[in-house]
Amino acid sequence: MCAKIAINMLRVVFMGSPEFAVPVLQKLVEQHLVLGVVTQPDRPAGRGRMLKSPPIKILADEINLPIIQPRKLSEPDAMSQLQQWSPDLLVVAAFGQILRSEVLNMPKYGCVNVHASLLPRWRGAAPIQAAILNGDTQSGISIMRMDAGVDTGPILSQSSIEIADHETSGSLSGKLSRLGADLLMDTLPRYIAGTLVPQAQDDSLASYAPMIKKEAGLLDFSQPAMDLERKIRAFNPWPGTYMVWKNQVLKIHHAHTIDTHQTPAGKRIIIDRLPAIITGRGILVIDEIQPAGKNIMAGSTFLHGARGWEE
Repeated sequence: MCAKIAINMLRVVFMGSPEFAVPVLQKLVEQHLVLGVVTQPDRPAGRGRMLKSPPIKILADEINLPIIQPRKLSEPDAMSQLQQWSPDLLVVAAFGQILRSEVLNMPKYGCVNVHASLLPRWRGAAPIQAAILNGDTQSGISIMRMDAGVDTGPILSQSSIEIADHETSGSLSGKLSRLGADLLMDTLPRYIAGTLVPQAQDDSLASYAPMIKKEAGLLDFSQPAMDLERKIRAFNPWPGTYMVWKNQVLKIHHAHTIDTHQTPAGKRIIIDRLPAIITGRGILVIDEIQPAGKNIMAGSTFLHGARGWEE
């Protein structure tokens, strides 16, 4: 009973930015006192380069939570606000900034991170993309007590899920975000009560998933078709994958592979009325494609106006 009272009295500051973090904040506000939210600044987006708010800011506005959006958490105003909030616990989910020791040591119960991988596998900024890109059959959530390293802190709890054959980063992120919110709610009472023993990570098993840059989406057809198909799924929805044909950027949204030793790599062909490209090993068949300035369309629809595809 004492542990239950303590967890209900918990004063929390939440740090997060993308859609992945939304279910976590939603669960927190249902059960705990969220003092405020720290998220990334609004950034230009789309063709008009209009400022766009992070999903977490939109949610925080809807539920009337105080918000700060520092470019760097070390800014004096941001540090002053954190000190004024004086949280018992700081919860992080895909925030996008490194936390200094001054912040890590501020709350009574430290800082807890909801990380989208089975640590120590895929530490870093892009664990969901890395899991798909590397052909992992499982992913999951790790609830971690943060330290000064990059996702190196002790594990409080973990939960795994299977990665489906045609999983994209978008679909997997949605599953993991809901899993992470539920796992956090299950973990916090035991963590605060002191009945959870944090488990140190085995650094010898660690792998790293660095931040992905937009230009990484260019497809190299000298690579195997299977690797390219994984990349298409891993980079969907962001940053997306693309090829260049007749000086035009073609975004590739969905594709499948045919295992064959046909050559040469890079040759464009048509298979089952769909555009396809011979790769370093196998054939990449394009199911959905988006020419510049147009909507996403079926590969077969694209071919109706793609004169000279096989040239």
